Amino acid sequence: MEHLRKPDWLKIDMANLSSGKVGHTIAHYGLNTVCESAGCPNQGECYKSGTATFMLLGNQCTRNCKFCKVVSGKPEMLNESEPINVAKAASDMKLKHVVLTSVTRDDLSDGGSKHFANTIDEIHKLNPGMSIEVLIPDFMGDSDCLQTVIDAKPDIINHNVETIPSLYSTVRPEAIFERSIELLKRVRERSQNIFTKSGFMLGLGETEDEVLELLHALRDADVDIVTIGQYLQPTKAHLSVKEYIHPDKFEWYKERALEMGFSLVASGPLVRSSYYAADDFARLKQKCSL
Repeated sequence: MEHLRKPDWLKIDMANLSSGKVGHTIAHYGLNTVCESAGCPNQGECYKSGTATFMLLGNQCTRNCKFCKVVSGKPEMLNESEPINVAKAASDMKLKHVVLTSVTRDDLSDGGSKHFANTIDEIHKLNPGMSIEVLIPDFMGDSDCLQTVIDAKPDIINHNVETIPSLYSTVRPEAIFERSIELLKRVRERSQNIFTKSGFMLGLGETEDEVLELLHALRDADVDIVTIGQYLQPTKAHLSVKEYIHPDKFEWYKERALEMGFSLVASGPLVRSSYYAADDFARLKQKCSL
């Protein structure tokens, strides 16, 4: 297959990714970030601005999604100090809004949900007033695991659908689209005080109609926030990019999503789940208070 040339709007300076206070703080507490593990294109910018997305439950994922750079392999023992260390790191970094995600841990009976809850609790105790966003796995559809996270009272629960349903068997074969949609619905049904969020990638071979259908499915699940970004091939072993979507098209999708009733839409080539998450949450709170 012919290799697509990356357009100018996606050319990024990736130098000095782990420099500065953020890199030092992460290393000091022995933590992982999805910024580094997933090879996020915004890592340098976020680190330099003093933010990062903490990745819980180790850095070995039990799944092997074809788009993701996070390593798949034998999972690590849980680090019981991680929740308090994340809370301390967030405090040291003087974050106003902290984002937590994780590898998928299908090997754990609770999918790591209690570890999420413990981390949220530690942040609440050490940093009262700090808002918390969690990007969670699907917990294999276990309703009790989801409830454990809901009961910890984060401000936002995010679960990414990643792509259109017809591409699941290729892009994320160990996941089920309907299961992900059901998770998002359950959050809204069980708590009116937690915002729901989801995101997906473009450039994997989806059509315009399929993207609009996906947006309608998310809106039908009463999702508040949606993020849309460009898929970038992390290594030659991963799925190839089928198309680089022009920024104007991302803006068009944003307009369509807002017309559908989403409270907040971030859509652009370099948009990722936690990119400018603090600013987005501040805008969302302001909008909801009007």
